[in-house]
Amino acid sequence: MACTTVSVGSSVWVEDPEVAWIDGEVVEVNGNDIKVKCSSGKTVAVQVSDAYPKDVEAPASGVDDMTRLAYLHEPGVLENMKSRFDINEIYTYTGNILIAVNPFRRLPHLYSNHMMQQYKGAALGELSPHPFAVADAAYRQMKNQGISQSILVSGESGAGKTETTKLLMQYLADMGGRAVSEGRSVEKKVLESNPVLEAFGNAKTVRNNNSSRFGKFVEIQFDERGRISGAAIRTYLLERSRVCQVSDPERNYHCFYMLCAAPPEDIKKWKLADPRTFHYLNQSQCIDLERMDDSKEYHETRKAMDVVGINSEEQEAIFRVVAAILHLGNIEFGKGKEADSSAPKDEKSNYHLKTAAELFMCDEQALEDSLCKRVIVTRDESITKWLDPETAALSRDALAKTVYSRLFDWIVNKINNSIGQDPDSKYLIGVLDIYGFESFKTNSFEQFCINLTNEKLQQHFNQHVFKMEQDEYNKEEIDWSYIEFVDNKDILELIEKKPGGIIALLDEACMFPRSTHETFAQKMYQTFKDHKHFSKPKLARTDFTICHYAGDVTYQTEQFLEKNKDYVVAEHQALLNASKCTFVSCLFPLLAEDANKKTKFSSIGSRFKQQLVTLLETLSTTEPHYIRCVKPNNLLKPLIFENQNVLQQLRCGGVMEAIRISCAGFPTRKHFEEFLERFSVLAPEVSDNSSDDVASCKKLLEKVGLEGYQIGKTKVFLRAGQMADLDARRNEVLGRAATSIQRKFRSYLFRKNLMMLRKAAVNMQAVCRGQLSRHMFDGLRREAAVLEIQRDIRMHLARKSYKDLHFAAVSIQSAIRGMASRDELRFQRQNKAAILIQSHCRKFLAQLHYQRLKKAAVTTQSAWRARLARKELRKLKTAAKETGALQAAKNKLEKQVEELTWRLQLEKRMRTDMEESKTQENAKLRSSLDEMQLQFKEAKALLIKEIEAAKKTAEIVPVLQEVPVVDTELVEKLTSENEMLKTQVSSLDQKIVETEEKFEKTRKLSEERLKLAVEAETTIVNLKKAVHELQEKILDVESENQILRQKSLLHTSGQLPPTPAKNSLNGHFSSKESLINGAEIETPARTQESDAKARSLQKERQHENVGALINCVTKNIGFNQGKPVAAFTIYKCLLHWKSFEAERTNVFDRLVQMIGSAIKDDDDNEHLAYWLSNTSTLLFMIQQSLKPGGATQQRKPPVSTSLFGRMAMGFRSAPSSAETSAAAAAAAAAVIRPVEAKDPALLFKQQLTAYVEKIFGMIRDNLKNELQALLSLCIQAPRTSTGRSLRSAKSLGKDSPLEHWKGIIDGLYALLNTLKENFVPPVLIQKIFTQTFSFINVQLFNSLLLRRECCTFSNGEYVKSGLTLLEEWCAETKEEYAGASWDELKHIRQAVGFLVIHKKYRISYDDIALDLCPILSVQQLYRICTLYWDDSYNTRSVSQDVISSMRVLMIEDSNDADSSAFLLDEDSSIPFTTEDLSSSMQDKDFAEMKPAEELEENPAFSFLL
Repeated sequence: MACTTVSVGSSVWVEDPEVAWIDGEVVEVNGNDIKVKCSSGKTVAVQVSDAYPKDVEAPASGVDDMTRLAYLHEPGVLENMKSRFDINEIYTYTGNILIAVNPFRRLPHLYSNHMMQQYKGAALGELSPHPFAVADAAYRQMKNQGISQSILVSGESGAGKTETTKLLMQYLADMGGRAVSEGRSVEKKVLESNPVLEAFGNAKTVRNNNSSRFGKFVEIQFDERGRISGAAIRTYLLERSRVCQVSDPERNYHCFYMLCAAPPEDIKKWKLADPRTFHYLNQSQCIDLERMDDSKEYHETRKAMDVVGINSEEQEAIFRVVAAILHLGNIEFGKGKEADSSAPKDEKSNYHLKTAAELFMCDEQALEDSLCKRVIVTRDESITKWLDPETAALSRDALAKTVYSRLFDWIVNKINNSIGQDPDSKYLIGVLDIYGFESFKTNSFEQFCINLTNEKLQQHFNQHVFKMEQDEYNKEEIDWSYIEFVDNKDILELIEKKPGGIIALLDEACMFPRSTHETFAQKMYQTFKDHKHFSKPKLARTDFTICHYAGDVTYQTEQFLEKNKDYVVAEHQALLNASKCTFVSCLFPLLAEDANKKTKFSSIGSRFKQQLVTLLETLSTTEPHYIRCVKPNNLLKPLIFENQNVLQQLRCGGVMEAIRISCAGFPTRKHFEEFLERFSVLAPEVSDNSSDDVASCKKLLEKVGLEGYQIGKTKVFLRAGQMADLDARRNEVLGRAATSIQRKFRSYLFRKNLMMLRKAAVNMQAVCRGQLSRHMFDGLRREAAVLEIQRDIRMHLARKSYKDLHFAAVSIQSAIRGMASRDELRFQRQNKAAILIQSHCRKFLAQLHYQRLKKAAVTTQSAWRARLARKELRKLKTAAKETGALQAAKNKLEKQVEELTWRLQLEKRMRTDMEESKTQENAKLRSSLDEMQLQFKEAKALLIKEIEAAKKTAEIVPVLQEVPVVDTELVEKLTSENEMLKTQVSSLDQKIVETEEKFEKTRKLSEERLKLAVEAETTIVNLKKAVHELQEKILDVESENQILRQKSLLHTSGQLPPTPAKNSLNGHFSSKESLINGAEIETPARTQESDAKARSLQKERQHENVGALINCVTKNIGFNQGKPVAAFTIYKCLLHWKSFEAERTNVFDRLVQMIGSAIKDDDDNEHLAYWLSNTSTLLFMIQQSLKPGGATQQRKPPVSTSLFGRMAMGFRSAPSSAETSAAAAAAAAAVIRPVEAKDPALLFKQQLTAYVEKIFGMIRDNLKNELQALLSLCIQAPRTSTGRSLRSAKSLGKDSPLEHWKGIIDGLYALLNTLKENFVPPVLIQKIFTQTFSFINVQLFNSLLLRRECCTFSNGEYVKSGLTLLEEWCAETKEEYAGASWDELKHIRQAVGFLVIHKKYRISYDDIALDLCPILSVQQLYRICTLYWDDSYNTRSVSQDVISSMRVLMIEDSNDADSSAFLLDEDSSIPFTTEDLSSSMQDKDFAEMKPAEELEENPAFSFLL
């Protein structure tokens, strides 16, 4: 897309041998020749066709999608990537292709879990470019469209392919992973397979310290719900030659160095030493790597092997084989005793031979023979041939390479088997991490296979890019013609055509024993001498050159034949198959067809070609996504961007080819809004008269006379060069506008002088005329004043007369009304006093009568119980005389107990069934009753309508009859209509009667069902009574059984129980005790029986009382004097029941269950606020009351266990009326009093604290969820129509731009009113709004940093106006409820304050960091400064010096992970303690609180009054 029209002053790009492309300004134009003054200072002369236009309005920080560039060409792409790399934006889109530049340093803030959560569900392109976005797009397409996906990661060594692949797998494992409770073994094994494969398949190369020397395709399988169900790893072309040959300064595979850094016991076990002592490792001087600890990596690899399913025995065997390979490499060979024979060179070689044999667990002599001899099998006999030392060394290396290759394949298969593949999986996402295009000084068979892979993938890539371009045109519904793109089919046929391709010729040469690389090269020269992509280098005898898509590569054929052969030496196969180590023998299984393999040839090239075919077939069934990794420099250092190197990689990666395909069609694509904003100056009347962007764009393009463009649904598509033509015309218009502005300004100055002279003359005339007018005005004013005075005097006299009359009338009326009101008040007071006296009198008489009855009843019950006790004692004495009878009675009683227990359980089940049936029946009755009532209402409404219709009809008939009729037909017609109306009226009457009958039947049926329900309820009550009686009987039987056991024990031992000491507390009832005739042995038995009954009755009453309390407080019983009634009632009950001092009680458990069930509805803030007020108040009261019991606890007197002792305590504890009034006064004076807490009370306090925190969090989260949707709309100002700067601003007032902000304010006010109405403590309200404002700060600030379109001047003004509304809310709410909420917005306030200031380029870094934004970190300031762009006034951001200062500070802090993170984290903690709550409620007074009205009528809760 070179320049077509160039003028002096235009900005262009020209080629430069040092930096690839350099920008400059055109200073001279001579036809097709131009002179350009470059930014470096030099002036160059070039052709117009060799210059490319530069977009001077491109943002300094670049664009995140290069398809949005105004000029899509090489220099534009390169400059955009460099600009983004300078601000640490290492990821850039080119359409759907992600380009990743390796920063060569850690950027942990880009890959945190918080960042991962941001990309979940976000559309591709909505947020900054990132591998997470590509992975999320693949995952979403798989789930939504049901199509398998693939992500192809490519790039040269050191570009960061492996790390990018790890990030993709990490994101997919997180998205498709199961919950922790379901087990996450599959995704964990997939992730942990990376370090294992890196240890055995990665090595340091010249270009990369951790280069993958094999290709890898990871298939992650998903089920229909999108969860990972299995996985498989496919590997390609492991570089086996590296095991034996390592060039300086590279390293061998990592596992060798890890093993040499293993713990001492492992080194001793495998007889290892320093890596420099092993031949396979000391060929290079590079042994240690910076920032890589081999010992630590060894332990990490062992842990990863545990995770992927390789047990400890298999790990030992794996590292034993690796150690054996190292020892195998130290075996050197010398001449043997016979001619052309070989043998171990010295004792050192014999030692390593012996060690290798021990590690392989094979025979030492057999190992030596397999290395030094070959057995040739003929038809008649087997011939043993000695190998010379050089051939023996080659045999040794072949064995090492074969063993390592088989070991690597075993590890991959083991990982696949451990992870497991899902045969029923619905979809898969494949991640391809494969080597990029390679071209070195010496290129061997490995580079040949690698470049073949890239040729195949490039063909797939080109087809996909062409398809995307076609889809884009179809989506926009534009007319387009076929676009040609480079097809490398000829190169692929040259390499893999069968027969006749290079691989076929190589296989043919390998099958002939006498073939050499020279004969193979000559064969290629003859076969491909006329091929345009094949050539022979000059002065080369065996080299050949292939013209690949990325450039020419010259290959050396010296080792092509050896590296292509894929067979195992028979002696090696037999030796290791016979190993005593099962692991080694399983690496070399003896197959049935081995005998026939001598006649069947297999090659690496053919097998690799077949693997590529399979891979491409898999990729063709998936939707591909591309990530191109780029290495910015060959020094592997950060902050260095080499243009030539990057440009070459972009060409090799196919990015430039994708751009070329785009340029072949419509390279420039602008949204209608952007196009009009940039070029509306060419035709201002178009945007003024139309509000339709599409029509405006068409008119503008037609007016400028452009041809060949296309108008899509959302974009304008321009041909190559048209963008430059429009820019040139735009510059002309702007130039003419500048001239016009100058002319207007000069005219303005002259006009200003003229207007000053004219104004002076007018002022003089005005003074003279004003003097005359003032004289005339004085006369008129005097006349008007006289009239005004007369009118006011008359008005005053009339008003005074009226006021006197009005005052007299009002005084008389008020006196009469006051006298009547006082008479009425006096009568009401007398009536109220009489009623009060009567009520107190009746109350006193009733209370006196009740006390007398109670006293008589207690006396009668005591006498009767004493009589029964004596009778029972005599019976027991008689029964205790015979042991056999006692035993029989005991057995009988035990049976009765079992029978009664069974009956009780049966009764309980029946009671449960009856309750369920009653509930169901009641529900049915209610539903049927509702249906009947509904039918009745409908019938009644229908009846009323029909009656009204009949009345109207009846009224119409006489009117019709009164009309004088002459026509007979009309009379007959009216008569028939009258008859029809009468018939309808009669039918309506009949329907009314039927409806009334149905209603009567329904009413009777409902009454019958109601009777049945009442009878069922009565039956249930009777059953409850029966169950209660059975429980009492069981308790009686148990007490009698216990007494019998005690007496039998006493009888057998011949001793009597000790007489209990007389309790001094029972002195009031000493006369009652004398009725037992001195038989004190009877007292314990009867006391135990009475205690059991009393405990049972007390437990039952307690259970009912707790149930009544819970039923009452479950309802919303409101507030009294601004304090919750429910909390006060619960506290008073717990205090009265002494639940705080109980060692064991279930009251607290029932209260906890009640609170938990009450807050299940977590969406109703009003309900939650009610319970937050109650639970916090109850917690405060308990906090003030409880004091844990311990050593200071006072010793209480022992409680009497006798019946009369407990009765005496009960009577003595019953207070008199005077004591009651005194206690009530004391309780009123101090409602909250300290008690000694036991474990249940302390546990209840902890549970109540947890509920307060839970309800607080639920209300806070509800508010956050309500504001979440609004905040996503509040961060960006609503976009107005295109060409807004040129149109009238009157249309902006139709819809309020702050509508979403006002929605947030309304939500805050609604919650505040709810909390106030429920009297929630102010400290909790403060904390709720403080955390909510912190949430608003985090959401707005993070969105500002993640979205470039939000970092604009106009958007800053919009957010600032919204923050002003929040500030006004805080001021109106006051500090009592808002607290420090406004301070929580400090990050977004300072960021917005920076966005809206003018002339940012004049501000220094110290001004920003110390004055404007002191709370923001360097990373945050850097990101805001680089993302900022002014969409209103087109002003610049901060200067480059400020950016450079920030970058230096960021590099200094780059090692600190926390300092590198620029996003804020949300705080979801509980920001208050019980002490804070208690201190804020100290002034609460509960003395005059009233309990729940529902419990005031219950006698059991009389203590509340």
